[in-house]
Amino acid sequence: MADLQNMPPIKIDTEELKKWGSRWLSDKNEENGNRKEESSFDRQQSVNFAQFIDLAFGHAISKMLGDIEVVTPTFSSLLPAKPDAVEVGPVRIVGGVRPQNFDAAYRPDGPRIVFDSKTLNEEKSIGKNWQNMINDLGTEATTVHTRFPYALVIFFVVLPKPALNPKQERDLIRTLERLGSRVSVLDQHHLAEAISMVVWDPETGHIDANSPPQTSPLRFEKVHKIIEELYLDRYKGLPPHD
Repeated sequence: MADLQNMPPIKIDTEELKKWGSRWLSDKNEENGNRKEESSFDRQQSVNFAQFIDLAFGHAISKMLGDIEVVTPTFSSLLPAKPDAVEVGPVRIVGGVRPQNFDAAYRPDGPRIVFDSKTLNEEKSIGKNWQNMINDLGTEATTVHTRFPYALVIFFVVLPKPALNPKQERDLIRTLERLGSRVSVLDQHHLAEAISMVVWDPETGHIDANSPPQTSPLRFEKVHKIIEELYLDRYKGLPPHD
């Protein structure tokens, strides 16, 4: 039985982001036999891109929970692979709206923490799909909270800076700030406990220091504190932490 600890900052490796940035910038990738019209990932790269971010989140959560093991979930299993472990990979949660796969979870007695990373990687895709993505976030939060109101629902929205135009950037920030504002278990189900908007530079691998603004709750550097505070408020002193 592990003691709760302070949650460390989540570390997204700059060099790993830079490697992915070189793929995003490359004009050599071809899709359906044609050169890309704009910087982007191909389909397989889009699927794989955020996996190292999911793992970074899982390791930070495991530290908070007493340095417990990080494991790969069993596909479609409704129970964790081990009774007290953080799972990183497709985690199946049967919620009140629909079954949903999340990218990481802690579910010793049902979901306590669920996490999903969302990426939009082209300017056209952001313009066409960001509102659909917002709908997906609200639905995913709802499907968890209607059955598990004490669960923490966390989202990362990861976007390359060159693909963001200023208006979409402002609209995204305002909308995500509203959506990531669930503090009480009595708050609306469609809200998430924490959302981080990660805007990254494909050339350097650095996370943008100014977008979202430093005062925004979406800042990547703040999310671990938000998670720690809410988790302690809801679960401190309860098994398996007592």
